Amino acid sequence: MEALLWFGAFIGALVFLLSLRIPVAVSMGLIGILGTAVFVSPRAVVQIANIAYSQTWSFVLVIVPLFVLMGEVIAISGLGAALFRAAAIWLRRLPGGLAIGTIAASAGFASVCGSSPITAATIGSMAVPEMIKHGYARSLAAGATAAGGTLGILIPPSVPMILFGVITETSIGGLFLAGILPGLMMATLLSATVILQVVMNRSMAPPIVRRVSFSERMRTSAEALPTVLIALMVIGALYAGIASPSETGAFGAAAAVLVALAMGRLRGGVLSQALQKTVRTTGMFMLLLIGGLFSSFVLTRLGVPQDISTYLTGLDVAPWMIIVMINILLLIMGMFLDPLSILVIVVPIFLDTIVGLGYDPIWFGVIVTIQIEIAAITPPVGLNLFVLRTVVPDLSISDTARGAVAFVIPMLVGIVLLLLFPQIALWLPGLRF
Repeated sequence: MEALLWFGAFIGALVFLLSLRIPVAVSMGLIGILGTAVFVSPRAVVQIANIAYSQTWSFVLVIVPLFVLMGEVIAISGLGAALFRAAAIWLRRLPGGLAIGTIAASAGFASVCGSSPITAATIGSMAVPEMIKHGYARSLAAGATAAGGTLGILIPPSVPMILFGVITETSIGGLFLAGILPGLMMATLLSATVILQVVMNRSMAPPIVRRVSFSERMRTSAEALPTVLIALMVIGALYAGIASPSETGAFGAAAAVLVALAMGRLRGGVLSQALQKTVRTTGMFMLLLIGGLFSSFVLTRLGVPQDISTYLTGLDVAPWMIIVMINILLLIMGMFLDPLSILVIVVPIFLDTIVGLGYDPIWFGVIVTIQIEIAAITPPVGLNLFVLRTVVPDLSISDTARGAVAFVIPMLVGIVLLLLFPQIALWLPGLRF
């Protein structure tokens, strides 16, 4: 089939450019420009620039720097680390309690941060050394933290969901609400995986015998309370319809700065650091979006999405089998490409197929988000694995990868549950939109 050959050529060209250490956004932009000039028309290259300008001019994109700033302020100021201390104290008596506390803290931090690497780095810098100090297996400590970090892009706010919404013109508010219940489900599955591993091998997480006073519990809970309140207010305002996603982003960023200021956490250039990182992350996001638009334009002009959609929807198989095939492709791509790149490449190609099969784009957005979560912890290009290696230098990549792979299974179970029960993702958006 010609469309599949074009798609295979595109992936091959992308992998070749990435092997030359050319950034993903630049690689996709080059493929888009050269492909348009060679296979469409040199004059059509101007049209690419017009498309990129019109798409990136969208007001909805203001949400990206706002939510990124909120997460960066909470991460750098130390407010995020307080979530781990509180969760670890309250959950420490469970089998693998510190690892479960890490996942719970990651879920809490995810509600104020739309980035998986930031979540993994913020929680991991404190959680992994603490678990190792208490005799936890390095693989369990690293794996639970890397997997917990993936919740940063499922529980809203979520930068990948914003990108998905822009590409597909799907409601970002609907996508955010759709991620809440699957995010909580995924946190539960990851925690259950920790318990199962520890029950099967007690040496992986020795029980903690030190008693914690009631006053210490209250103090650590009070330190985590401001972050929890910010998260509840942001999600509550979005769900109640009081504010749009962009307005909730502005509210969350302002609240994070004001709370950090009131608690004396903005000293030492914290705000300056947060602003610099916000600019870098937003710049990366915009470049990736533009590069994706370039490559999407040439593939669309060559008829790749349309032909693939026609081919797949015309197969004499059940729709769920096609969804399984797409998920297998996503799983394989996740081993070699970074999460956002997968989203930019796959979504424009398969969106028509998903809609043609009768599935909801919001539901597909949640499925793709979980798949790129898996991509963040699967070697050899698992982003969270390298992030943890950076913030905890004495961790080995082999320990981190071995521990993280064990958590791929519950994530796949989560996808299966969403395939069987789509309302897990669609119930909350259905009440609001």
